[in-house]
Amino acid sequence: MLLAWIVVGAFYSLASLGASGHLPARLAVFLGSIVAISLMMHIAIRRFAPRSSQVLLPIATLLNGIGYVEIARWDPPLAGTQALWFLLSAVGLVATLIVVRRTQDLDRYRYMILVVAIGLLLLPLVPHFGEDINGARLWVKVGPITFQPVEFAKILLVFFFASYFASNRELLSAPTQRLGRRLIVPPKTLLPILFAWGLAMAILGAENDIGFALLLFALFISLLWVTTGLKTYVVLGMGLFAGSAFVLASLFSQVHARVSIWLDPWTVCAKGGSCQIAYGWYSLAAGGVTGTGLGLGQSGKTVYNITSDMIFAAVGEELGFLGIILVLCLFAAFVGEGFRIAQRAHTDYVRLAAVGLSALMGFQAFFIMAGVLRILPYTGITLPFMAYGGSSLFANYLVVALLLRISDENAIERRGGEVVAVQFTQT
Repeated sequence: MLLAWIVVGAFYSLASLGASGHLPARLAVFLGSIVAISLMMHIAIRRFAPRSSQVLLPIATLLNGIGYVEIARWDPPLAGTQALWFLLSAVGLVATLIVVRRTQDLDRYRYMILVVAIGLLLLPLVPHFGEDINGARLWVKVGPITFQPVEFAKILLVFFFASYFASNRELLSAPTQRLGRRLIVPPKTLLPILFAWGLAMAILGAENDIGFALLLFALFISLLWVTTGLKTYVVLGMGLFAGSAFVLASLFSQVHARVSIWLDPWTVCAKGGSCQIAYGWYSLAAGGVTGTGLGLGQSGKTVYNITSDMIFAAVGEELGFLGIILVLCLFAAFVGEGFRIAQRAHTDYVRLAAVGLSALMGFQAFFIMAGVLRILPYTGITLPFMAYGGSSLFANYLVVALLLRISDENAIERRGGEVVAVQFTQT
């Protein structure tokens, strides 16, 4: 945590020096706030999950801090709002640790969780509540508050998928039906994958959101593969999604536009279309290996949504290729720690839940970074912890809290097993 505070404080100071030639006027307030909020979370973790991983919170704090520096660099008013959401997210993390005392208990509410998740997914489609922004209908406005319910629905779906796969593991993986001379998995086991495919396509069509549809389906297929070990599911799932996306690209303008920009962003920009990806590439090129330096970049003047969808381009310009490697390593460390927690789980349900939560963060980070780099079509989803967005940041810290709870449970179970083994040996 101390290292995270030092890095974030140094970055914040350098950004102000580069942009205005002097240290930020409220440097002490900024550092004091970061330290106070982080310490609050740390103390709560030591109180309510004392045996949990010591890696996740510092990684999240550092990613959050780097993103905040770029947000403050390009849009100070948004930085104030993001700081408030950081405080609320910390409260959410503490509340989750207090309320969720045993992850296995959530398995009892499998279908209730599914109903709530579907309700959240459909909420943006409700008249007078849902809002259409930039062609995607993902937002819900209640009074002065605007949020994305999909950010919380994806977490609930992780627990539903984990519960379903844990209870049907044998059925999904055991080949019991004969086809000629070979045994195959019964065709009825394909119903879940068809359900996930249909749900992803329905969201894609109704809300014009290619990002979440891809995220949901990748999460489902990865958990299915971890549960069964059958590569057939992965191949079938990828084929279904690719085929459907190809068809929908010709039917929905939003999807078609994203694919066109992916294939040739410069021609689209020259014809008066979106220049977001093209200018983002120019920013990355300007950054080179070591970057232009914090506070010395120009991407915020040309790249649309630089503090949210394209914050990865801002980091790449001012911190260069080395900054991108830093961000990639932090996400890799976060996901790797999540998988390590999953490996130590003592039940299939908890193990799959930890895998799903870790994969959720990994896939989301990969899809947006790959979109900016044109490895995949640009999705517009937020980069976890770094991009501006209150509901996204809040949901990310809920994931941290749930992984910490699972980690603490693993340590307790392991310690209990060691005590029983010692007692048995002594007897």
